[in-house]
Amino acid sequence: MIRPIVQKMILLFFNGTLALPRSVKRSILIAADSLFLIGALWLSFSLRLDNWYWPREGLSNPIVLLVLFAPVLAVPVFAYFGLYRAIIRYLGMRAVWSIVKAVMVYTVLWGLAAFLSGVQGVPRSVVPINAMVTVLAVGGSRMFARWLLRKIEDLVHVVHSGDGVGVSHQTRVVIFGAGAAGRQLAVGLEQGRECILLAFVDDSIELHGRDLMGVPIISQAKLQDFVVSHQVDDILLAMPSITRKQRSVIIEHLRPLNIRIRTLPGLIAMAQGKADYADLHDLDINDLLAREPAEPDEVMLQEQVTGKTVMVTGAGGSIGSELCRQILQRKPKDLLLFEISEFALYTLHNELLDTLHYLTNEKSNRGTVGLVPTIIPLLGSVADENRVSDIILTWKPNIIYHAAAVKHVPIVEHNIAECIKNNVLGTLVMAKVAIERQVERFILVSTDKAVNPTNAMGASKRCCELILQALAEEQTISFEPMWDGKASAQVASTTQLAMVRFGNVLGSSGSVVPYFRQQIAQGGPITLTHKDIIRYFMTIPEAAQLVMQTGAMAGGPSKGIGGRVSGEAEVYVLDMGDPVKIIDLARRMVELSGFKVKDENSPEGDIAIEVVGLRPGEKLYEELLIGNNPQATQHPRIMKANEIFLPWSELQPMITTLRIAAVNGDVMMIRSMLQLLVPEYEPDEKVVDWVYREQISQAGKPER
Repeated sequence: MIRPIVQKMILLFFNGTLALPRSVKRSILIAADSLFLIGALWLSFSLRLDNWYWPREGLSNPIVLLVLFAPVLAVPVFAYFGLYRAIIRYLGMRAVWSIVKAVMVYTVLWGLAAFLSGVQGVPRSVVPINAMVTVLAVGGSRMFARWLLRKIEDLVHVVHSGDGVGVSHQTRVVIFGAGAAGRQLAVGLEQGRECILLAFVDDSIELHGRDLMGVPIISQAKLQDFVVSHQVDDILLAMPSITRKQRSVIIEHLRPLNIRIRTLPGLIAMAQGKADYADLHDLDINDLLAREPAEPDEVMLQEQVTGKTVMVTGAGGSIGSELCRQILQRKPKDLLLFEISEFALYTLHNELLDTLHYLTNEKSNRGTVGLVPTIIPLLGSVADENRVSDIILTWKPNIIYHAAAVKHVPIVEHNIAECIKNNVLGTLVMAKVAIERQVERFILVSTDKAVNPTNAMGASKRCCELILQALAEEQTISFEPMWDGKASAQVASTTQLAMVRFGNVLGSSGSVVPYFRQQIAQGGPITLTHKDIIRYFMTIPEAAQLVMQTGAMAGGPSKGIGGRVSGEAEVYVLDMGDPVKIIDLARRMVELSGFKVKDENSPEGDIAIEVVGLRPGEKLYEELLIGNNPQATQHPRIMKANEIFLPWSELQPMITTLRIAAVNGDVMMIRSMLQLLVPEYEPDEKVVDWVYREQISQAGKPER
């Protein structure tokens, strides 16, 4: 009963002290320093004369006046060196050095004043003695106040529950890595009160058994016993310079500990106070991938977009937005953001404006501003030919990255007609206008689901590829009427068409990783569609750079911008390494979040993994190639596929029939045409389109 009352009184005193106006705090410091300065001089005389010194004449003695004059001389010096601006609770070595410098200047000035005044009885050795005593008094008092305030802060680090007071839990952490990043992270953590640093872990044998910042450095072999004995909550990774493969190996060694592994986006930012412990986040699959990311050819990327007008469709999506970020870094002349979602367009536009402002200021500080890109947000649908034509005619983009697509497999299966309108017809509209307006390059973002598809989304993306492959074969092209448009005359094609195909993108909308993380945060279970399902993974920046790289490579290394190879729409794929088994991914995420998987072998575990069955159109595994004849490119991690396609004269009537079926919402015709266009397409027997099912139900017909 007494302890909560004492805690509450200390809390009130502590908060009251912190709430004092700065002028009051400064006055208290000046008053305390004045007493310490006078006391330090008295002690200096006593030490020099080897007795407790007191002038016989009292206040009439000139030496007493010199002693009392010390605060008048010292306080302005201390103020100049910032001793009254520093926050006592967060004093560091830089503040200590400021104290030393201020005291040295003050003692020299006081010594000069004493000797120039002609006052007798002031030993010269009093000056250096006074300097040492004053440093101990002024600096020591501040260090003691810092220690006391931090201890009180620890004691009253409380949460209120009604009228009571309860102590909050401080996370007990270990930093993995005793290098510069680890030290910076420790300094940043010290500024907050959310955690207690217990130890560093490092593989350097010469560091084992030593202390760093007051805590021990231990080996990885001793980590497990240390975690158990000290009840460690989190391990914080501070190894920014190691490779992804090395990082993956370390994380695998930490998995059996069953404690949360966390990392920080910017350790430097934390050390500078721009981020704190709350910004630490759980590991994601990026940290678990053993494959090193594919490095782009920076020279080729800059040649492709620097000083050019670039258009990105689907700019607000996961890939589209990252494309825009990457393009902006390489200073285009104009960046056209084309997006159907008003909110996504608004959000991305504001983000890119902030980035542009930062880049411009940074370049200005260096005296190298150069070209300032113009960012233009454009609302519209890729299936709206008039809108697309107006935009391309107005800005005449040099290159178009076509990332607009509906991609969520189950949603597409339930809304198949809209998928065809957006993916297939949208791509046809974009390619048609690009060719008619003689855009230099048109790059389609495709997917591994286009290979031997089992769902409408994959089949629609394969149709997009077929359209580009067929159009690339033609020297002159005639398009049939699109919706209510007029049939075009023969158009000479100079546009270089290419497409890039890759696997699952980590962190994109609908990605499995954030979905699993949400389920873990809710206490489980994790729902898995099949225990044997596998996927290829890549990061969003890696995917965006791959798209840009293929745009630079399109047409072959001998072709300049605007070059075109007749009869070839190049399909590029990335060597994505080995696929990841999703159930293993789920287990890693559970264990690296500090929990145990609950299964038959561990019924006492925390998070269960439940298999719920494949969703409509979902495959057990994905493929990147149709056939097995990839060709090498100038990039060691990018391959070029040679795949069979239909000529435009045969493909165009089939696309027209597919378009009519989509406009009329004829689901069965859409499925039939997709199977005709993509013979390897094997849809589920049951049609799950919502409108089709409801219409069949209302008509009283049996479902197909």
